[in-house]
Amino acid sequence: MYAIVRAGGRQEKVSVDDVLNIDRVTNEVGSTLTWEPLLVVDDGKVISDAAELGGYQVTAEVLGETKGPKINILKYKNKTGYKKRLGHRQKYTQVRVTGIAAK
Repeated sequence: MYAIVRAGGRQEKVSVDDVLNIDRVTNEVGSTLTWEPLLVVDDGKVISDAAELGGYQVTAEVLGETKGPKINILKYKNKTGYKKRLGHRQKYTQVRVTGIAAK
C-alpha cells in the first residue's frame, strides 16, 4: 500500500516505514504529522475520488532536522572587476511514515 501526499510544496510517494526529507516544519522531534492523501493505491486498487480519500489519513513521526547539499553560486562580469561568491544549504525535516489508514 502506498499513497501520494503533498508535503512541503511537493508531491511525495510514501509507504509505511519510508524516511523522507521534507521542507522544514516547526514540529518537535518525536511529534506526529498528518497528511490528507491525494491518491491511495491498495493491492492494485487505485482510490483517487475526493470523497473516498477524505476517509484516509497518512501519519508520520518527526525524526529531526537535516541539511541538503551545499550549492555554490558564483557571479562574475568580465572586465569590470565584479566577482561575487555565495552559498546556500536548504534545511529539511526528516520524517518516518508510520501509517496509512482509514480514519
